[in-house]
Amino acid sequence: MPRRTAVANAAKSRVRAAIEHVFARQKGPMGLFVRTIGIDRATTKIGLANLAYNIQRLVWLDRRTAPA
Repeated sequence: MPRRTAVANAAKSRVRAAIEHVFARQKGPMGLFVRTIGIDRATTKIGLANLAYNIQRLVWLDRRTAPA
């Protein structure tokens, strides 16, 4: 594999590693399934799922870093 291809693959992998766990969390335990009529409703549903994920993550991080 050429060096530039390996570097490009590594960059893509870093992005995927940061993003994929979010989608897996939303599709699995949160049960996100977008089946709406219209892009506005789909955007709203995804936005609310992102907000819920971010709040859950904030609570987890807050509990993890809170002084004992």
